[in-house]
Amino acid sequence: MASKPTTCSSSATSTIFRPGTLVEISNNVDGYYGSWFTGKIVRCLRGHKFVVEYDKIMVDDEGTKGLQETVNRSQLRPIPPEEIIQDFQVGDEVDAYHNDGWWKGRISESFGGGMWAVYFKDWSEQQAYSDEQLRRHHKWVNGSWIPPFPQQDDDTEIKETAREKAPETVTGDKVDFKFKPGTLVEVCSEEDGFKGAWFCATLIEPKAGWKFEVEYDSFVDDEDDYKLLREEISIFHIRPVPPKTDDIDEFKVLDEVDAYYRDGWWVGVVSKVLGDSKYVIYFINSNEEMEFQHSELRVHQDWVDNKWVMASKV
Repeated sequence: MASKPTTCSSSATSTIFRPGTLVEISNNVDGYYGSWFTGKIVRCLRGHKFVVEYDKIMVDDEGTKGLQETVNRSQLRPIPPEEIIQDFQVGDEVDAYHNDGWWKGRISESFGGGMWAVYFKDWSEQQAYSDEQLRRHHKWVNGSWIPPFPQQDDDTEIKETAREKAPETVTGDKVDFKFKPGTLVEVCSEEDGFKGAWFCATLIEPKAGWKFEVEYDSFVDDEDDYKLLREEISIFHIRPVPPKTDDIDEFKVLDEVDAYYRDGWWVGVVSKVLGDSKYVIYFINSNEEMEFQHSELRVHQDWVDNKWVMASKV
């Protein structure tokens, strides 16, 4: 007897991902992390997997046949709605159109005339783009856009309680941060399994190639358990220790936070408020949720242009 063809799951998330649906597809292989490419769903497979065909990535020299590959549901999202007004500012988190895809970055400088410098943390590079090559960065979390688009209207639990994320505001004066031995800092890692985390360390000495040797506060050397681990880190992956913010009595759904886990601070979003000072935090980089106590969370801040910025509260 012939087996029945595989059909898409009837879950709420999967019903929007049907054969023929236009989508954006993420690819987390080396060199493509943080990028999204347009394509369409060809067919659904078992285990929340899909066959997709890219619009711009071709398999032939003539450019007539799009590349097809199998991806997980977590690598798909709808095509974001177009925003008519995009009043960019330095510090904005954006997607830049580059090499036929959209790449996550942050505006680091204005050149005037609708031209901007965008810094890509994953590459440790900065490039120039025009207004037309940029769009505001939105995340697709549990069937919702974060922050929501103005025209977004949905009755799901998260969207009922969601507040539109306000523009980022400066949390302190511009800091003349200098890389000096002995300075306490936070360091981010680009290794698989550690993306999106910041670890406390101390600057030891400068190295060639815009790097600094650091000594971690909580990691020991693999070869000597009595020594703290030292590594050479790009200065683009080093920042000062964030300043203390006003105490938060209770976080709200969609608040961006850092959660203390495995000796580091991991950026995430509050997806559920459980009560009794407990929250469920969604981590975009790993597409996972975990439960944390209020005392294990802090307000998320970004280090941009020698200033600390965070989302305004409304």
